[in-house]
Amino acid sequence: MDIHLCWRQPSWMVGNKRMRSTSNFQWLLSTFILLFLMIQVNSQKRGILRDLKCTTNNLQVWDCSWKAPPGAGHATVNEVCIKDRTHSCHRLEKTNIKIPALSPGDHEMTIRSLHDFESSSSKFILTEKNVSLIPDTPEILNLSADFPTSTLHLKWNDKGSVFPHHSHVIWEIKILRTESMKLIKFVTYNTTLNGKDTVHHWSWASDMPLECATHYVGIRCYIEYLHFSGHREWSDWSPMKNISWNPGTQTKAFPQDKVILAGSDITFCCVSRDKVILAQIGRTVCPLIHLDGENVAIKIQNISVSENSGTNVVFTTDDNVYGTVVFAGYPPDIPQKLNCETRDLKEIVCTWNPGRPTGLVGPRNTNYTLFESFSRKYVTFKRLETFANESYQLLFQILPSQDIYNFTLNARNPLGQSESTVSINVTERVSPHTPTSLKVKDINSSAIALSWHLPGDFAKINLVCQIEIIKANSKQELRNATIKGVENSSYLVAVDKLNPYTVYTFRIRCSTEPSWKWSKWSNKKPHLTTEAIPSKGPDTWREWSSDGKNLIIYWKPLPINEANGKILSYNVSCSSDEETQSLSEIFDPQHKAEIQLDKNDYIISVVAKNSVGSSPPSKIASMEIPNDDLKVEQAVGMGKKILLTWHHDPNMTCDYVIKWCNSSRPKPCLMDWKKVPSDSTETIIESDQFRPGVRYNFFLYGCRNQGYQLLRSIIGYVEELAPIVAPNFTVEDTSADSILVKWEDIPVEELRGFLRGYLFYFQKGERDTTKMQGLDSGRSDIKVKNITDVSQKTLRIADLQGKTSYHLVLRAYTDGGLGPEKSMFVVTKENSVGLIIAILIPVAAAVIAGVVTSILCYRKREWIKETFYPDIPNPENCKALQFQKNVCEGSNALKTLEMNPCTPNNVEVLETRTVPKIEDTEIISPVAERPEDSTDAEPENHVVVSYCPPIIEEEIPNPVVDEAGGTSQVIYIDVQSMYQPQAKPEEEQDIDPVVGAGYKPQMHLPINSTLEETATEDDTDKTAGYRPQANVNTWNLVSPDSPRSTDSNSETVSFGSPCSINSRQFLIPPKDEDSPKSSGGGWSFTNFFQNKPND
Repeated sequence: MDIHLCWRQPSWMVGNKRMRSTSNFQWLLSTFILLFLMIQVNSQKRGILRDLKCTTNNLQVWDCSWKAPPGAGHATVNEVCIKDRTHSCHRLEKTNIKIPALSPGDHEMTIRSLHDFESSSSKFILTEKNVSLIPDTPEILNLSADFPTSTLHLKWNDKGSVFPHHSHVIWEIKILRTESMKLIKFVTYNTTLNGKDTVHHWSWASDMPLECATHYVGIRCYIEYLHFSGHREWSDWSPMKNISWNPGTQTKAFPQDKVILAGSDITFCCVSRDKVILAQIGRTVCPLIHLDGENVAIKIQNISVSENSGTNVVFTTDDNVYGTVVFAGYPPDIPQKLNCETRDLKEIVCTWNPGRPTGLVGPRNTNYTLFESFSRKYVTFKRLETFANESYQLLFQILPSQDIYNFTLNARNPLGQSESTVSINVTERVSPHTPTSLKVKDINSSAIALSWHLPGDFAKINLVCQIEIIKANSKQELRNATIKGVENSSYLVAVDKLNPYTVYTFRIRCSTEPSWKWSKWSNKKPHLTTEAIPSKGPDTWREWSSDGKNLIIYWKPLPINEANGKILSYNVSCSSDEETQSLSEIFDPQHKAEIQLDKNDYIISVVAKNSVGSSPPSKIASMEIPNDDLKVEQAVGMGKKILLTWHHDPNMTCDYVIKWCNSSRPKPCLMDWKKVPSDSTETIIESDQFRPGVRYNFFLYGCRNQGYQLLRSIIGYVEELAPIVAPNFTVEDTSADSILVKWEDIPVEELRGFLRGYLFYFQKGERDTTKMQGLDSGRSDIKVKNITDVSQKTLRIADLQGKTSYHLVLRAYTDGGLGPEKSMFVVTKENSVGLIIAILIPVAAAVIAGVVTSILCYRKREWIKETFYPDIPNPENCKALQFQKNVCEGSNALKTLEMNPCTPNNVEVLETRTVPKIEDTEIISPVAERPEDSTDAEPENHVVVSYCPPIIEEEIPNPVVDEAGGTSQVIYIDVQSMYQPQAKPEEEQDIDPVVGAGYKPQMHLPINSTLEETATEDDTDKTAGYRPQANVNTWNLVSPDSPRSTDSNSETVSFGSPCSINSRQFLIPPKDEDSPKSSGGGWSFTNFFQNKPND
């Protein structure tokens, strides 16, 4: 019962308020209707039929069934009505009905159930799409087993007669093993129903022997009918059938003596009532697979090829050992290189290569059968032994009336079979036997007859025989001869165009026409042909002796092909217009004769003789045709060959002769000669005597009217090499900037090629240094000169340095390379001009310096005198004592001398004498004179100058220091500046005026004990040794009246170096670290150029 509800939605143009009220109303109405329908369904649920299902097994009858409504009893009667059908209503008490198949389309089916005075009805729409095609359950007709091959054979009926249409059927077969029903195989098998009952067969080879366990088989089907639009389903499985083996009480291992393909997997089992504890194949232990009961199995994967005796499989129980043997190998390979041919037209020999070895022997070995399809005959191959890669053959007898044969070679063994075919025409597949009994017979000096034996009946065909002719030192020659076949197998053929007196080697082989295969070569047969008259005279040449009196005639031995026999002797004769002179017979092997002739022209003839006769004479003129225009040329060959070319000369009518010899040998020089035709313009000279680096002379002669003229003279090498010695060179002349070198020619024997030039290297270097390294490396310090003028023998090297050692190296070179080096060290002469210049420049500089110095000294003579030779006043002329004290008191520049004690260093006094006391005297320097207004100066401003006389030391043997009654002291007097006053130290103001004032002469003064006592210990240290005559700290090296002196404000600075009154020598100050450095000396450059006024 179908209920359709249609809702009309309001327009979208109404207001929002109206839309909300309409929506609420619709939801309420829908809810009410759904509740009403549910109540109605629940109220009618009881009594309605359900689950109508229709099936068919043959597409002709439909079997429809349904489920009765709940509460229906056994007395329920169903009335089934189908519209559009005659008598379409059926009353029945069952819940299923079989009806004929309905036509395509929809059919209404009503089922009314009547029970307990109540009724209910259901309506269904029935079409073909609602019908399921389920075939009937198949039935296995037979299940059998082939235990030796472990194969199951299944047989069943498809019941095709109940299915009138041709349809495709799919069968599924499942195989289960052991009592646990383990699925081991599931296969699909396709057949076609043809309207008849058909019995189908299917076989399956088990991987495990069938004896090992029970095997179960079941089957079902599925029909594919394309014109049926309903559902298609599988049929039910057929009842299971099984195969088992009853071992009884005997324990066995399976399979027995199995032949299996190498590389495959195999399972072995042991059917036993006892427990198996170990299983192994060969020496390999295998894990056990437990089957029903105590039965076990082992599985071998990728089994290897067995040995000839097979591979043992052993099962071990507690009490016994059981086993079997397996043979693993390969099926026969396709026979390779199958070839069928005949050797004698009597039988056919078929050969082939078996290919890969099968690994099976004995009764399992491969059997070969050769079958001929036309005659239906066959032959079987029987082999006693098996060898790897051996070639097999079968013999098939030729039938008299048959030429075409079609052979099939079949190979078979327990693992499979293969075959190969070939078709032949026996007359075109002939490979003759090897010819035998080869014989040679002379016909004449240039022809022989060959005979041999060839087995076979070749009367119906022609033979082609090939004769090999081998001559010494020449290529082989092959000649073919076509011969009519014979039955007696003996053949004969003539061979001509041979050389007389020549050793030939003959052999022969034969084939058919057309040729298929050559027979093997017969044995070789050597033969010497008979002699004949020499066909040509000897090759002749002549040379005059070195003194020009005798003519030497040379000739070459005739080659074998021209001698035609053994040459016994030679006849030499000479003839002129007046007479003919014949020499005695010259026997072989001498090939030279000497005749004394004058300068007339003679014709020389040479004839060779053998046992048959004499050769034609060879003639040559004794004199040469002069040629004044002859130049010497050069040529270089390659290897042991040299090519000579020339221009064609129509005047040369005979031939050309090229003669060559070693240039270092004495004349007459002749190594060999060669004659070429007169129309030739070049030739290649080749000789085993040629050596690289050896110079040869080649002479080209042209012949006209049997007279020869020298056309060209050529010197050459077959190969140039580098020189083996260096040029011998010497130095002819040297100068300060150049060296002249001269060298000699290298001998031809040591040159080994055409001289192309010299390489001269030079660089600075001493004799003891190493030699030049890397002459060819392009070093910048090595100079190279390439001398390409080979006639040049001297070289002057310029732009050198004087008095310098140079390393000279000279090398010669050819096209063959550089020769060794020869070196020499040369020192260039001293450059005299440079020496003179070197002398003149210092002299000129000295003269110029002297002149300039003289001019400066002249201009500065007063200053020089003042500086180096100052005027020292004579004390005798000094008027210092006449000065009044008051006069000097006011002048700061006036100086006086003050006597200071001076202690000598280790002075030994030999005698003591009293020195008169000298009063202090005022000394006024005349330079420091001042006006009278300066007399007010205080005497404290006077500077005291102490002076000590020089110490004179004498050697006194055995000095005694303490013998003298008193001590002697050397007193130094410091001469201080008389121009600048010096402040007197405070400690000196307390000294006795008699001692500390005035001038003391340079003499030894007695030193009394009073003075010694007054001397402090520090003063003794200061006066120890030699001390200068002044306070060195106050010295100034500038002159008193220099700017540095006059401008100084110091009053304690002394001028110059202290000196004595009687001496002009400077006293050297001590080198003491405390002594001050001079602020400026009298030797300064500025003072030198400064003019000073005279004092």
